[in-house]
Amino acid sequence: MKTVKLLVVFLFINFGGLALGSWLMNNGPLSEWYLNLNKAPWTPPGWIFGVAWTTIMICFSIYLAFLFKDYNSRSLRVLYIIQVFLNVIWNYLFFNQHLVVLGLLVIGLLTLIIFYLFFKYRMDSMKKLKYLLLPYMVWLCIATSLNAYIVIYN
Repeated sequence: MKTVKLLVVFLFINFGGLALGSWLMNNGPLSEWYLNLNKAPWTPPGWIFGVAWTTIMICFSIYLAFLFKDYNSRSLRVLYIIQVFLNVIWNYLFFNQHLVVLGLLVIGLLTLIIFYLFFKYRMDSMKKLKYLLLPYMVWLCIATSLNAYIVIYN
């Protein structure tokens, strides 16, 4: 029962973070600024982002529910709070303020945190569950490359 409660909490926080980030980007992906950028040839169509983030946050929430059930520590809570903050603030920095270099730094830190979770918590109880982080890890690598391309070619 504890895992179910944690899952509900993490689903609420993670999807709430996505909603807040979406609100903070102020129609960014449809803005004239973004539409006129030189974007990477591998930039996916817009609808992919919604599908990707929905999948990522469901998998991430399941992972977190089990992780926090077994390894709830102050350092893990702080790391999670930083992850939420970085995930939300990237939207504001990149799309709203057009601070693409700072956005690249933020998304790079976010990527490091998710990779850290993957490699740090690989004990028996998390051995298979850690693979729920793979969609997030792959997406962050793609998103970081997209951000880097914009930094380099604009």
